[in-house]
Amino acid sequence: MKLSNSNKIFLSSIFFLLSFITLNAEEESIDIWKKKNQENENKEKIIESNDIKPDSPLKINKINPIDPNIIIDKADKKNILQPELYGVLDPDENNFTLAMWAKTDAGEIRSIISRINKLNLSSLSESLFIDTMLTYSYLPKNMSDKEFLDMKINWMIKNKKDDLLETFLNKNDNFHNKNKIIQYLVDKNIAGANLKNGCQKINFINKEIVDAYLEKFKIYCLIFNNKKNQAQLQYDILKEQGMSDNFFDNKINFLFGITDKTDNKIKDDNLLNFYLSSITIKDFKYEPNKKTKRIIWEYLSSANLIVLENIDDIEKIKNLEIAANKDTFEKTKIFEIYKRIPFNLNTLINAEDLYQTLDTLNARALIYQKFLLSDSIENKIKLLVTLKELFKRDNLLNVYVQFMSQSLQKLEQDEIPDSYKSVVEKNIISNIDVKLGRIKYDDKILHRSRTIRFYTESNTSIKKAQKDFENVYKKIRKNKKYFFSAKDLALVESLELDGFAIPKEINIEELSNKYSKPDNLLKLVTNQEIGLLALKFVEIIGEDDVSDLDPETIYFIVHILNKANLIKLRNKIIISSLPLRA
Repeated sequence: MKLSNSNKIFLSSIFFLLSFITLNAEEESIDIWKKKNQENENKEKIIESNDIKPDSPLKINKINPIDPNIIIDKADKKNILQPELYGVLDPDENNFTLAMWAKTDAGEIRSIISRINKLNLSSLSESLFIDTMLTYSYLPKNMSDKEFLDMKINWMIKNKKDDLLETFLNKNDNFHNKNKIIQYLVDKNIAGANLKNGCQKINFINKEIVDAYLEKFKIYCLIFNNKKNQAQLQYDILKEQGMSDNFFDNKINFLFGITDKTDNKIKDDNLLNFYLSSITIKDFKYEPNKKTKRIIWEYLSSANLIVLENIDDIEKIKNLEIAANKDTFEKTKIFEIYKRIPFNLNTLINAEDLYQTLDTLNARALIYQKFLLSDSIENKIKLLVTLKELFKRDNLLNVYVQFMSQSLQKLEQDEIPDSYKSVVEKNIISNIDVKLGRIKYDDKILHRSRTIRFYTESNTSIKKAQKDFENVYKKIRKNKKYFFSAKDLALVESLELDGFAIPKEINIEELSNKYSKPDNLLKLVTNQEIGLLALKFVEIIGEDDVSDLDPETIYFIVHILNKANLIKLRNKIIISSLPLRA
């Protein structure tokens, strides 16, 4: 096939152009490094001219390409999240974003966490704390991922959130101090003499964790579950890695059946060594003292390894009292010991006069026995008060307060003399975790009316709730003496934000101006320091139940949560604080 003249001219042109490009490239190859430097300078100028302002929501993308407002698909979490993001809850679950801490300095976080750690949080404030701290997020400014992670882990361990710790392990693969969580869960189960459950925790150990303590426990569990071949293989690896020791070798070879006996050495430097000592030594005996570790006390108590053979051993009884006061020995067993201390009949009859002549331990035992024998309510109360003073004298009140509360609650309340009612009331401990009772709707008061069902009953539509609101408001408007309270305002503000039509005569702004709102909290909303804001509310609620908060406090909390668009946290406050409950 022949080419036409026009095609020949076209091909000649192409060859000419290719030759020109090649020559040009050769000439420019000499200055290639100069050209790259110029390109880098140009790039830097472009970046400088397009600097993101501090208040820009896109600033976070300079740190990480993930949009802070995205909803994280649980199935893709491992692929999406960067290694430094650890938590349990997706940000959208509580209207947070990945950038919830990004504008808050580390010092602020350290300070408020330190204060919160000193509080005995109520159920609501604890729930808010968990929602906030265990949400996947970017780090606070000037804080390492290890430090932020330690704050979460240490709080969960300190507050014995075992289920939450397991959830954390399930949702996060490899992270700093993972072995610390696993060892805590292992030790917790050993201390409770629940080895079967403890051995299940070894499933959290992966190849990234190199920890002698956990590897030793894994070997023991394999023996415990009759998997000696696997245990032997793991033990050989442990020795090759230089992670075994003479004590463990001695105990584990006995458990393997390789040796017929083991030495009688008891090692109490950690719980695993102590446990291995207790199960391999015949007629095991151990006398704990003030220096004995708390967790070993717990194991001894759970495994019934504490035996008081001599009731005259005052020093041992005192050590047991101290352990019970530290919650490492069962408090009820202290009172069982008191019952065993012998007193003659005359001493029991004259206990109120004679107890002061005895040392405090025997005095407590005497008054306790007298209390058990007493049938007079007035006398029982007197003896309980005396017993309280005796425990207080030796700084052992923690052993006693629950017993006193339960004993007072068992009394016939109608038969308590008026002069003792305040004493009884003062010493009865209310349940810290008060369960919310059944809601009683009262359409005469707006914040207690059927309108609240929009928040308390998930199947209530906005259309139905709007109708409820209108009907209730018609009744209230007729009552010229009706006082529009702070709680009413909290409800109406929330309804308006959630799309309800509010009558014009309810001037929300005018009503709102009557109540003060902390400027420091409003500033956090403006600065988008949402994580710190949530922790501030944890601190404000603190140890209180919502029912203990005044209406003005409830209002400003709801108001500011509305401003921050933290709707789900706001709903928790509304559900807990506004309805009347049976």
